[in-house]
Amino acid sequence: MRLTIFPSHARGKVLAPSSKSYAHRFLIAAALASGKSCITNISLSDDVLATLEALKVIGASYLIDDNLVIINGINKHIVSEEAVFHIKESGSTLRFMIPIALMLAKKCRFICSPTLIKRGIEVYEDLFKLQGIKYQITDDTISIEGALRAGEFKVKGNISSQFITGLLFSLPLQDEDSIIEIIEPVESLDYIKMTIDVLKQFGIEITFKNNFLYIKGHQSYKALNKAVVEADYSNAAFLDAFNYLDGNVKITNLNPSSIQGDKVYQSYFKMLDEENATINISNAVDLGPILMAMAALKKGATIKGTARLKIKESSRADAMKIELAKLGADILVLDDMVVVKKVPLHKPTMIIDSHNDHRIVMAMSVVLSIYGGTIDNYECVNKSFPTFFEILEKLGIEVKYDTYKR
Repeated sequence: MRLTIFPSHARGKVLAPSSKSYAHRFLIAAALASGKSCITNISLSDDVLATLEALKVIGASYLIDDNLVIINGINKHIVSEEAVFHIKESGSTLRFMIPIALMLAKKCRFICSPTLIKRGIEVYEDLFKLQGIKYQITDDTISIEGALRAGEFKVKGNISSQFITGLLFSLPLQDEDSIIEIIEPVESLDYIKMTIDVLKQFGIEITFKNNFLYIKGHQSYKALNKAVVEADYSNAAFLDAFNYLDGNVKITNLNPSSIQGDKVYQSYFKMLDEENATINISNAVDLGPILMAMAALKKGATIKGTARLKIKESSRADAMKIELAKLGADILVLDDMVVVKKVPLHKPTMIIDSHNDHRIVMAMSVVLSIYGGTIDNYECVNKSFPTFFEILEKLGIEVKYDTYKR
């Protein structure tokens, strides 16, 4: 479906959206604990719903009451013959659940979107070969047979921290101790710290020192009576962007002491007031689309550490280059760097394509609030921020929905 945004200013007060990254981690840890845990401030985005469905497959049950999810955890000793997971497009769910599934089922099958399959599971493929685990990958399915064992693991630090998080969920439940060595360069370090923080709240101890993660075996998850999911700096960036474009939006509920890496967007936005600023996003790569958009609207920028934008829901740097070019932007995309030149923009000459990527839609929505324009397949924001356009309307951004379907 299509949505048209008209030139308008954002004004008002809004709650920051719930962190999807924290939500995944709290829900999975609660499912691995014996007993009942209560997780509050959950936003039921498509990705979070995919994780909840996956937790049912491994034996957990849950009850949803508005933004509260009550999880009844599993007995880790229950092993099924085969487990089938419908992951859809959630990369976090897939990468977090694979090591857990290998502990709880003899055979696992993950049914995914072809786009997610293309993003790959390279780290796990290398692990499978070392541990004799059989696997087969088709256009929409990953089938795995075998058992994950404790041991010493070497994981590249510049692919995705989600693979490391998946291992950290599973390895404490193994019979022996394990060590994960993260091979430099280490990127998205704050997401690893986020995982360690959540596991600690559930009684799991991980020691992180000099790029080594030390995980004792024979640990057990302990249920939490109440856990609160933090508000999300990553998605809050799209709302705060209006404040750098003559808007007046007050965002509440953000934790100023948060360890979320994407909190750095606040200093990055300020840097964009400088002529041709240089910004490195290797530890906050999800900020790539909104920073490209803001750089095009302001004074240009060189954005480094962009290599992993290729393996997101779309090839994000290329997607933003294509869409911003419809407004006259001049952008150079290199292997690990994007150069956004300072040039005048104008109303888009064509309909904006979402590339089926929630962050492309949200970033381009900020741009269209200045120039106006239409976005196709806007509903893909449901992946992480289903209330995004509802919030924009409350803030005064003029929006018209079109029921056109491709």
